Amino acid sequence: MSLVNSIKSTALGIAEMFTPVLKESKFKETGVLTPEEFVAAGDFLVHHCPTWQWAVGDPSKKKSYLPADKQFLITKNVPCYKRCKQMEYDPEQEKVIEEEGDADGGWVDTHHYTADSSVTELKEGVDALSMHKAEVGTGQRALPRLLQPKGDEQAEDEEEDDEPIDMEAFEESGALEAADNLAVDPRGSPGEEDTVVQTRTYDMNITYDKYYQTPRLWLYGYDEKRKPLSVQHMYEDISQDHAKKTVTMEAHPHISGPPMASIHPCRHAEVMKKLIEMVAEGGKDLEVHHYLLIFLKFVQAVIPTIEYDYTRHFTI
Repeated sequence: MSLVNSIKSTALGIAEMFTPVLKESKFKETGVLTPEEFVAAGDFLVHHCPTWQWAVGDPSKKKSYLPADKQFLITKNVPCYKRCKQMEYDPEQEKVIEEEGDADGGWVDTHHYTADSSVTELKEGVDALSMHKAEVGTGQRALPRLLQPKGDEQAEDEEEDDEPIDMEAFEESGALEAADNLAVDPRGSPGEEDTVVQTRTYDMNITYDKYYQTPRLWLYGYDEKRKPLSVQHMYEDISQDHAKKTVTMEAHPHISGPPMASIHPCRHAEVMKKLIEMVAEGGKDLEVHHYLLIFLKFVQAVIPTIEYDYTRHFTI
């Protein structure tokens, strides 16, 4: 944690001590929550998304204005499959695809020149299966249809007219062993570079910030071997527009231990107020118990590669 952030954190901690607990609801007017409303929103989140649970934390850090068994919310082992840098826009990958008769001038393929395109990988896989077809020979018909390259309708009709293959004869011919070569050895070949995607995981907490009177999101990451990530590595999973600005490393209010990444709550109420107004303009009403479901959606922009949002089909 930097010196500046440490000073700010200390100052806000002192300010929070002297900030009275919000008693009357101002959700509609300002987008803030009382502790009771935070608990109600937390109960609603836990009910609809059981991956989230209430936690107690360190007894010495218990907040008297929250229920003893509902101090903060937690979810663990949230996957993070790629780094934010992998999602950055690169104009050099673009190509304008023009189609005959298109008066609009075609369309833009934003990942046309991507080296690790999934389309390229799929084509290579199909080519490999096609080559294997020639090697297997008559045993090809015994392979699952999912692995067979599609032929024309005539070839399929001819295949359907053939007599079922004798499995004993098929095994004696050695074709079964040839087909089994399609399996991938999980250990890999000696000296082969490991291309398996190494998945990071995150533990995430939502606390009630008494000073800002809003929820606050906390993150702590682990590598694929469940070893804690360094601060620099965690910043790789945070949008570069927000890293070290909106997201800083600070001491957790309920858990003792190393600093955790936290999305600063200074603008949460402002964003929520705008969302309340937008929903009202559409003739609907945003209830306070929906708060955390909406909150998790708008903070996704800060941590786009951490896949914690299981509420995509939620509607107001």
